[in-house]
Amino acid sequence: MNINWFPGHMARALREIRQMLSQVDLVIETCDARIPLSSRNPELAQILQGKPGILVLNKADLADPAVTQRWQEVYRQSGLNAIPCDSIRRSGLRQVVSLAQQLTREKQERAKAKGRVFRPIRIMVVGIPNTGKSALINGLSSRKAALTADKPGVTRHLSWIRTGGQLELLDSPGVLWPKIAGRQQQLHLAATGAIRDDLLSQEEIAAATFIELLSCYPQLLQQRYKIDPAADRTSLQNMEDAARNRGCMISGGKADMTRFAVLFLDELRNGRIGRISLEHPDREPEKPKDNRSEPDANADKLER
Repeated sequence: MNINWFPGHMARALREIRQMLSQVDLVIETCDARIPLSSRNPELAQILQGKPGILVLNKADLADPAVTQRWQEVYRQSGLNAIPCDSIRRSGLRQVVSLAQQLTREKQERAKAKGRVFRPIRIMVVGIPNTGKSALINGLSSRKAALTADKPGVTRHLSWIRTGGQLELLDSPGVLWPKIAGRQQQLHLAATGAIRDDLLSQEEIAAATFIELLSCYPQLLQQRYKIDPAADRTSLQNMEDAARNRGCMISGGKADMTRFAVLFLDELRNGRIGRISLEHPDREPEKPKDNRSEPDANADKLER
């Protein structure tokens, strides 16, 4: 089943991003460090070809740090600058600013050679919904310059943010692509809140993610939900045990799976289960590609 959540403001934003690209020195793309393949838009990759860029692995405080470090190395080998960040706590932002200065140094030196004082670095910030673009902008500008929310689709228009310092930031709406066809990609985007909750069944999202965590992070589920993943229980039985242990019950002592799905996804998105990564470099069929080349259309098919 394809997911077609591509409202008019996203199509307009893609056109405006293309039009404004010549007015910026650098592009920062945000992705979710927990799903660094699924949370990158192939449409943006095509538009941004040839432009100096930084990939911010945002929400790194929610991701498995060892896995994020491996992703950073994989992207480095592919020629893309990737920096893990926690934009809310401003972790990693100094490295972003330093790298932005390095990537535009040649342009600054040419300006100096011509006797001109180099203006602030103009940076366009792009990414899919709910990957922390606004939080990153607020962190870089040291003020609440952009609206933030825990749901996708808050920013609707491109707008300049003047920081009063060495950066000028162009905020852009989160943009998806017209058809999200890969099932694993759909589930990962839904689990992390990058697409609207009503596009897929929350019970389906929770069940698929719970099973995935049973495989990758059984100890975290054991600690949070007081289950025994090593016992002779099916994944569904483990999930039902977790629901009962968290008080999600209906009459007759049965587990209320609808209520538990909502609780589980909320705890996953807010990091209460622990630091988890749903995509691992050693489980992907291909390495990520630099944004100067077209992404592999099958990159969302994870090998489990």
